[in-house]
Amino acid sequence: MERDHEALLVARVADGDRAAFGELLKTHQQPLVRYARRMLSDPGAADDVVQETFLRLWTRAGSYKSSSARLTTWLHNIAHNLCVDSFRRNARLSFTDDESQLEVTTAGPEGDAESTDSAHRVRTALEGLPERQRSALLMCHYQGLSNREAATVLDVSVDALESLLARARRRLREELLSHVES
Repeated sequence: MERDHEALLVARVADGDRAAFGELLKTHQQPLVRYARRMLSDPGAADDVVQETFLRLWTRAGSYKSSSARLTTWLHNIAHNLCVDSFRRNARLSFTDDESQLEVTTAGPEGDAESTDSAHRVRTALEGLPERQRSALLMCHYQGLSNREAATVLDVSVDALESLLARARRRLREELLSHVES
């Protein structure tokens, strides 16, 4: 969706336009659901995060400044902060099996078992990452946010985000290689 069109829709939402809100919901709900479910182990908690994110869009649309960030960045920032709040409340981090978005394909029934095992190892390795590294990785590699957008959400410089990404990739590689060598 074009940035100017989204800004117009957000302005209409600020005026109480339900149709404009519905259009934004239709565009942004699924990416936010995927992000929240990858960040949280509980699909119900993830759905609550997304619902709260859109409630904030409805109630705080007037505070959105299209000149500062794309709407997807603004919404991911809200969802990210809500996920962090959830982490702190629940003190656990993990992924749901159905939202891993990992595709490791090999042929035949043995391949299916191997694929499932590989996906589990990757998911487990991702769960072991510190929250900020995991957030950076998910936003850039799964959600398609640019490094600048992800840096904005995490409130860090682009250089700091790139450092988070490098450390996350290094830790994942080390963790996954340790299983191969075992």
